Amino acid sequence: MEILEQLYRALHQPLIPFTAFGGNQVPESNWEVRLGPSIKVLDLEVRQRQGLPSQTNRLGEPLRVTTKWKGLSMTEKKYVIAIDQGTTSSRAILFDHDGSIVAMNQLEHTNYTPKPGWVEHDPEEIWANVRSVVGGVLAEAETNRHEVAAIGITNQRETAVVWDKTTGKPIYNAIVWQDTRTQKICDRLAADSELGTDRYKDKVGLPLATYFSGPKIAWILENVPGAREKAEAGDLLFGNTDSWVLWNITGGVDGGVHATDVTNASRTMLMNLDTLSWNEEIAADMGIPMSMLPEIKPSASIFGYGRKNGLLVDTPIAGILGDQQAATFGQACFNKGQAKNTYGTGCFMLMNTGTTPVPSKNGLLTTVCYQIGDQPAVYALEGSIAVAGSLVQWLRDNLGLIANSRDIEELAASVEDNGGAYFVPAFSGLFAPYWRPDARGALVGLTRYVNKAHIARAVEESTAYQTLDVLQAMNADSGVPLTEIKVDGGMTKDRLLMQFQADVAGVPVVRPKVIETTALGAAYAAGIAVGFWSGTQDVVDNWAEGARWEPAMEQEHRERLYRLWKKAVSKTLDWVDADVDAEVE
Repeated sequence: MEILEQLYRALHQPLIPFTAFGGNQVPESNWEVRLGPSIKVLDLEVRQRQGLPSQTNRLGEPLRVTTKWKGLSMTEKKYVIAIDQGTTSSRAILFDHDGSIVAMNQLEHTNYTPKPGWVEHDPEEIWANVRSVVGGVLAEAETNRHEVAAIGITNQRETAVVWDKTTGKPIYNAIVWQDTRTQKICDRLAADSELGTDRYKDKVGLPLATYFSGPKIAWILENVPGAREKAEAGDLLFGNTDSWVLWNITGGVDGGVHATDVTNASRTMLMNLDTLSWNEEIAADMGIPMSMLPEIKPSASIFGYGRKNGLLVDTPIAGILGDQQAATFGQACFNKGQAKNTYGTGCFMLMNTGTTPVPSKNGLLTTVCYQIGDQPAVYALEGSIAVAGSLVQWLRDNLGLIANSRDIEELAASVEDNGGAYFVPAFSGLFAPYWRPDARGALVGLTRYVNKAHIARAVEESTAYQTLDVLQAMNADSGVPLTEIKVDGGMTKDRLLMQFQADVAGVPVVRPKVIETTALGAAYAAGIAVGFWSGTQDVVDNWAEGARWEPAMEQEHRERLYRLWKKAVSKTLDWVDADVDAEVE
């Protein structure tokens, strides 16, 4: 109490200018005020209860003053935690001020496929795993919330969760972004417009496709008994998995925050790109009550604080980004024209297009890249590939050709080439740049010569070819060909794949020192929001090259291989028809 009384008197002294954090005013006193990786956080609520003046930071949010009493040691804020809620697992990663990984904890969750084309997750299992990995990473680092400046969340985008706000229970499993059950809903919406699948594209930047969250919400409301009535009564909430984690980590039924950021909102097919607000007409077309939708906030902003009965009590959740936007942030792609490619469950290339949305003419998506506080939103062009790392998992789990995912590189490297085999993994149709929901996976070019090593090599090469498809579309849209590919994600540990990527793309492939850029991007956004990092220049300064692959394939050979790939793609088209639909039903 004596310290608080001293602070109270100090804060009532005349104010002097303080410019290190956007020109906020702080008192001249025995208190040393810091707004960076700090000593102790004094919550604004304490100051308000004492009748003290309120202040805001450069994001326009309440200033959480970090203080150090001269001569008195207090706990230093050393870290930011990133919660990475992905398609196959949930992870917590602890980063220090240099952007280096201090500790990591990870748990896989069950992937349910009840019917062909259906993919589901259990939201409660995901939340249980998030709690476990947060506890695990704190234990591994032998630290606690007092040394954590902020929490960032990144997530599998477009995976839709609908839950009852009074019980906190999901009314159905999460419908995963790869799921294709909503095709008839998309067809119905497209049939009502002369623009077809482009019906909403000029507003939301996305074509009508099963990939996005909006049709998944519509399916749940149309097919889960009692869902429509509960939704119209205002009892149901929707969110991608970022909103589900945020709501629970901030209290759940006991005051949980129902919000999302602009990047995740831009993947629902329900958000206006120009105003960053929900489009009521599109929601009405899909039969979605506005009361279900979360509040949209900037990516780097304070969303809420850790729940009272959790391990991160009162720690600010200060950054949320969809996984691919988070990786773009972590790769320091802050200038127009900079791009990255993430190799994970799927494969996703994003190019920063500046503060103006750029419509694609070549099968790419227009999306929000990030927004820091009240600064203008930054947009991106995106090429989304549904199946990359998940094909390796399929080879492991469904066919049993390898025992561990990491074994594929050694198996593929045991042969000189693919033996004439090409694998097009259109398990959920083809995403960018084709957008063909009627396609299905195909392994073509088989002869008796082909063995399991050739198939493994075809699996590896498919990711590189799909990336080349997107790269060519991006070069066409931007008018300025990329001179190198900045890469990240778990598959970039595969040296055979990275070299083949450089060979078929004809440009260098560059991997950063820290390849977990998805989690790192979320951490940076959160840290910037609370002043742990001063801004994006810190992200640029921390980025360092870790590995580089130069192209070594002759152009004639490269062009011949790519022609064969395009021929293989053509064999996957027009597969889904009434007969296939009948089998699914």
